[in-house]
Amino acid sequence: MWHQKILLVMTCVNVFLEPTNSQKCQSSARTCVKSKYRSHDGSCNNIENPSWGTPFSKYGRLLPPKYGDGISSLTLSRTGKALPNPRSLSIAIYPDIPYTDRWFTLNAMQFGQIVVHDMSLTVLSNVPAVCCSESGKMLDPGARPSHCLPIDLPVNDPVYSPANQTCMGFIRTTTDRDLNCVGGSQPAEQLSQVTSFLDLSLVYGNNVEVNNQIRTFQNGLLRTETRGGQQWPIRSTNISFDCTLRNQNDACYFNTDDRINQNPQLTLLQVILYREHNRVAAQLKKLNAHWNDETIHQETRKIVISEYVYICYYEWLPLMLGGEVLYKNKILYNSPGQIHDYNGKINPAVLNEHAIAAFKHFHSLIAGRLDIVSESRTVQQSIQLRDWYFDPQVLENGDNFNGLTRGLCTQHQMASDRYHDKGVTNYLFSTGGLGLDLKATDIQRNRDHGLASYNELRKLCGLRRAKEFKDFLDVIPKEHVSLLEKHYEHPDDVDLIVGGSLERDIPGALVGPTFHYIILKQFYRTRVADRFWFENDQFTREQLKEIRKASISRLMCDNSNIKYMQRKGFVRISQGNPLENCGELPSINLSLWKGV
Repeated sequence: MWHQKILLVMTCVNVFLEPTNSQKCQSSARTCVKSKYRSHDGSCNNIENPSWGTPFSKYGRLLPPKYGDGISSLTLSRTGKALPNPRSLSIAIYPDIPYTDRWFTLNAMQFGQIVVHDMSLTVLSNVPAVCCSESGKMLDPGARPSHCLPIDLPVNDPVYSPANQTCMGFIRTTTDRDLNCVGGSQPAEQLSQVTSFLDLSLVYGNNVEVNNQIRTFQNGLLRTETRGGQQWPIRSTNISFDCTLRNQNDACYFNTDDRINQNPQLTLLQVILYREHNRVAAQLKKLNAHWNDETIHQETRKIVISEYVYICYYEWLPLMLGGEVLYKNKILYNSPGQIHDYNGKINPAVLNEHAIAAFKHFHSLIAGRLDIVSESRTVQQSIQLRDWYFDPQVLENGDNFNGLTRGLCTQHQMASDRYHDKGVTNYLFSTGGLGLDLKATDIQRNRDHGLASYNELRKLCGLRRAKEFKDFLDVIPKEHVSLLEKHYEHPDDVDLIVGGSLERDIPGALVGPTFHYIILKQFYRTRVADRFWFENDQFTREQLKEIRKASISRLMCDNSNIKYMQRKGFVRISQGNPLENCGELPSINLSLWKGV
């Protein structure tokens, strides 16, 4: 029975959502109305191609898909055989060995999840899916829906075999072929449910109708409930779907992104961003009493999105990819003024290789233990991630919201390596027993999307294409190459998500050269294809200077009850990055928006 409950919880992560008729088979046949604000659904960001970047658009690709049948089936080996079992690869290559990062806090990992949630969400079928039997056994192919591709668990699985489970549910991503938008021999392309832009759609929603559900329509504010002297998102009206609570009166939040309740750290940062909107809106109302609700809401949204994007590109991304290379590749600029390189010819669609493989490497940074930390930065207690999936009540217990906020900026994230915490490889979305395996699911998703092989992508990024496994030694340690040779028949068979994860990190970054190349490509596209990019004539020079004072530390200080924070919140506390009074951290002077 617990196995079916896990499958129900999965629906909260990749929502079973049927596109509307207007969203099916996206086209550019629409009229754009001139506006100084970005639309909620991303439409008309590109005037010539209004549907680019909108929900239910196709993912982009760097290389053509590599389906087993050339159209839509799971990727196969070069000889036509099935590729290595995903769960077997997870057990052999991604064990739980707890190495921590030397420099970066757990907040760096968690902010990355915010970014990936903002950029993509695979569309899954709205048809209820029973992919495994109620007892966790494999069903006959004819007895399960066509969009189910469950993972066959090995007979000697050290975790699932003792529980007599032989099947792990997996639901295929919806494609343009599923919607009858293309046919014949044209390869399937997967759809993303959210906008492609960094626009905080996880706070504001992906269309006006959803956005309206969280607005008060008074003074530009978002709807909240007050408990314990703090503002919280409103309560969900579908608790049995959104959460797995201990008590029916426990917290379960409604938000424009159904993933808000997924884990305590994610929920915490979404609450921080939610509160930031109301904090800024309240100040703008004081400065501009004549503004109506819509103006306050849109100006606030514009400011908060810009704060977030600045933090993403100028504070977080340099830690992940290295600062120097970002300037060299024109992803960042040293100029204090505007940047005028918007390119309407570039489709902002999120790359399949980025969303489904490269960015998922950061799953290795996840910690299974979450520290609750005092103002003096001593650990008061710790909770286990696996105990609090889809149960955000832990944030409202006592002073936990503030304690976990300090913990995010004190506790170190796990190291960028091949090791993964068992909280996500054995207990993902657990509701009291075993859960799913995130890494096995990632590998299956790689094949579901027909991603080109690791060998093909490494060639694209400038490395030599391997003819023998030993050719991988240029960027992969010998022990890791041995693992690949043990499980794969040929270098061409190695999954992108597997091969890329085993590369040595390049100096100054947390990924190897192949994933580094893919992520660089993505964040360049995301910036230059966004007409409403904050450095592209969206603010005056003086206002832009204020936006550039934003930081993750100030964001967390302003929206919690903590008193001290290090200036660089993604970096561990040290002599060079000491705790400071929150009031001493740079803050945005909103008076420059008076009378705008």
